[in-house]
Amino acid sequence: MLMVPVRQLGETERGAVERLLDIDPYGAAQVAERVAARGLAWWRADGRVFGYGSRRHVEALCWLGGHLTPVHAGPPAVAAFAERLAAEDRTCSSIVGRADAVLGLWERLSADWGPAREVRPHQPLLMADAVPDVAVDRGVRVVRTEETDALFPAAVAMYTEEVGVSPLLDDGGVGYRRRVADLVRARRAYARMVDGEVVFKAELAVVTKHTAQIQGVWVAPDWRGKGLAAPALAAVMRDALRRVAPTVSLYVNDYNQPARRAYERCGFRPVGEFATVLF
Repeated sequence: MLMVPVRQLGETERGAVERLLDIDPYGAAQVAERVAARGLAWWRADGRVFGYGSRRHVEALCWLGGHLTPVHAGPPAVAAFAERLAAEDRTCSSIVGRADAVLGLWERLSADWGPAREVRPHQPLLMADAVPDVAVDRGVRVVRTEETDALFPAAVAMYTEEVGVSPLLDDGGVGYRRRVADLVRARRAYARMVDGEVVFKAELAVVTKHTAQIQGVWVAPDWRGKGLAAPALAAVMRDALRRVAPTVSLYVNDYNQPARRAYERCGFRPVGEFATVLF
């Protein structure tokens, strides 16, 4: 029997949760954004936060919502979280976070939650804190609200290519369109448009006091191999660093060499490794 139990945390423990999130500002960014926006009260939060440790000292966290994300979780915490989660039916669409914890969870949960559609065990986690010494593509700008319909097909193409399934399957794309529209309204979506069509896009999918996490980087197929990615990304970084957060961060599949070269050109440096289990 495990000596240290796992329990769901509430608003009274928010300070302890935020201190743990601050320890890993890049790996825990997705959880930090949700906690900052919704807190931990069950009636406001859009997920549950489980804690591992004594009543007086929370040592690790695990967020369970649309995704499952461990935070600051060593092997004992991973084992405890897995024991707790195995008793529930899987409701999340992925497990994502620091690779050692994610893969440890999956090793223990696969018998109950499997099979996975795909496991991506090596995803470099990168950050940058300065505008890169790269010529900025001045055609890349924040998407305007009235351009949401033009952006949406590119967003669907990116998601389908990256995740392997269409975001239109479950509800005809209603939820995904809402997500895209929310990013546009928040001035967190970027694009370069040529003759009304998006040839490059990216968004600040997660924003915290520490970092703006860039996701959804996509170049239209006909525009690939033409040197567009690095200057376009430099434009996103310049605006994000000036307007949104003191750093930018992202994670990338290790096999995506063109993207990794573009990120290196833009001054991103490694701060760890992510893994993702997709269902």
